[in-house]
Amino acid sequence: MTTSRPKTQELLELSRTYEPECMNWQAPVIWDHASGAEIWDVDGKHYIDWTSGVLVANVGHAHPVLAEALAGQAARLLNTFDFPTPERLRLAEKIVRAAPPHLDKVIFLTTGSEAMDAAMRLAKRFTGKYEIVSFWGGFHGRTFGPMSLSGIPKIRRSYGPLVPGTILAPYPYCYRCPLAMTHPECDLFCLSFLDQTVAVQSSGSLAAVIVEPYQGTAGFVFPPPGWLKKLEAWAKSRGLLFILDEVQSSFGRTGTMWALEHESLAPDILVLGKGIGSGAPIAALLTRAEVFACLERGEMSSTLGGNPLSCAGSLAVLEIIEKEGLLEKAVRNGAYLKGKLLNLMSKHPMVGDVRGMGLVYGIEFVLDRKTKEPAADLAKAIVLQCVERGLMCGKLGLHGNVMRVAPPLVITPEQIDNSVAILDGVLSEL
Repeated sequence: MTTSRPKTQELLELSRTYEPECMNWQAPVIWDHASGAEIWDVDGKHYIDWTSGVLVANVGHAHPVLAEALAGQAARLLNTFDFPTPERLRLAEKIVRAAPPHLDKVIFLTTGSEAMDAAMRLAKRFTGKYEIVSFWGGFHGRTFGPMSLSGIPKIRRSYGPLVPGTILAPYPYCYRCPLAMTHPECDLFCLSFLDQTVAVQSSGSLAAVIVEPYQGTAGFVFPPPGWLKKLEAWAKSRGLLFILDEVQSSFGRTGTMWALEHESLAPDILVLGKGIGSGAPIAALLTRAEVFACLERGEMSSTLGGNPLSCAGSLAVLEIIEKEGLLEKAVRNGAYLKGKLLNLMSKHPMVGDVRGMGLVYGIEFVLDRKTKEPAADLAKAIVLQCVERGLMCGKLGLHGNVMRVAPPLVITPEQIDNSVAILDGVLSEL
């Protein structure tokens, strides 16, 4: 794939020599620069982006407003630790005002994993209990606390005893129901099964439920309408904190600022990341003042959390989203993209399922539609061929057979047409 790209070959050799092979598999491309929904590698080859990095570059790559804000801030002030800055305080005001009204306090951290770890600690501190319910297929980060909540076997495997108190329950992966049922005839049986799961596993110290609005790493698995709202009601009826992990799903990705808006969810704790900085490293945790009040001075902070550089970047991201109408574009262009993907499914039998909303979709490849046998090797081959033809994409999922479709929110209908044409051409030749 890289025979005609000498700079790529040279740099890939540096990677093989000096970097461990413990990061995610990607097509052998060395990114050089990007703009909007387009990427160029070090040899000048052009790509349309279906990754947004990893659902990060919501406002597009190297947006000039974001770049200017970061450059200006870098020349003025980079770090103060916990000393307040105008950038951090203005961002706190804007985030809280944009969030559901009951979430009236925010703390900024550096990564989604760090913010999820903080959410776990806060829930245990506030409730005085230690058990947390999470879900099969869930992914909340790679630091030890969030990793302990993971419902993905390879994330947890071989690390010895994890943080105690995790209770794992089935998530409604309706295309591959883990309980061998069919929606809607199942009447959301997985929620009823949750009672039995907790009864068997809990020691009586339940603190919280943590859930993603959709499971990204598991393969963009979206629960059926109403499931999240009923889960919220289940948690609150038992006095548990309802923690929503919107690290991946926020800042316009699903067509609304927060995915929780689709079902009017009211989480006790909301965790944000990725798109909040669109490349600047920042994450956030929001909750009620009374929940934060359980902490004493110095119990929660971060060396780089809320640093002025990242806060300036996030302020620029919010400005771009509003001024460019990116929420509306995500809805409009997302519907256009979804129609194109569903058309591919009707044409190509190896496409077993297409699911998503806004500008986030998963294309699940199978060897046979009746048996739904996962086609992981085929998915890898499809990704490599697409990248070779100029469509930057990747694969993931519990079975490694799902293509990630998550372009920057600035993608145009013409770019959608061109990118879908590439995938259609690859599938037509299989």
